[in-house]
Amino acid sequence: MRGHPRPGIGRPTGGATRRPPARPGAVGNATGGGLRSWLADARRLDLAVYAAVAATPTPTMDEGLRRLSGAADRSKLWVGCSALLAAIGGPRGRRAAENGLASIALTSAVVNLGLKPLGNRRRPDRVTAEVPLTRQVTMPRSTSWPSGHSASAFAFATGAGAAWPAAGIPLSALASLVAYSRVHTGVHYPSDTIAGTVAGVALAPVAVAAVARRHRRSSRSTVLRRP
Repeated sequence: MRGHPRPGIGRPTGGATRRPPARPGAVGNATGGGLRSWLADARRLDLAVYAAVAATPTPTMDEGLRRLSGAADRSKLWVGCSALLAAIGGPRGRRAAENGLASIALTSAVVNLGLKPLGNRRRPDRVTAEVPLTRQVTMPRSTSWPSGHSASAFAFATGAGAAWPAAGIPLSALASLVAYSRVHTGVHYPSDTIAGTVAGVALAPVAVAAVARRHRRSSRSTVLRRP
């Protein structure tokens, strides 16, 4: 009949309105914008935690954490721990020490030669944050992310704990204190130490597996050489 539009022609049926198609890339832009906002929030939180630690008076803790942070320079603390493990732990302790030192070697190489140049983050400004002088250690000249001290600390604890789980518990606690000391002394942001911790825990099993393969090859060679 004339004057009556057929269904599907003219006005949309059922009261529905047609929406224009989404522009190409609109969904990706929204997702990217959300990620950028999340990263911006995380950075603000990172800076806020750093500032809060700097502003909190802890006179009874400052000297101990400053000394602990310095003891971990160049992994001196962990070399000492490996000597102790080897001395008191017998074969298991020696294997734990070997695992721990191998884990530090691998992790230090990856962090210092790969991740730090990639991150290229400037060190915190201790003057602006007003970090107390009684806490401060020498500011390293390397970039800030990730924390090499934290990476080495958790690499050693994880590697040693793989061979001697009971020793891994106190070593992990000590590693946590070392990681926190880097924020307390003002040389790292909290996210630097978190990233270092993740790197150390992730890379240690790789080093432990390499040590195990070397021992297996050594054992096979010993058996073949026997008359």
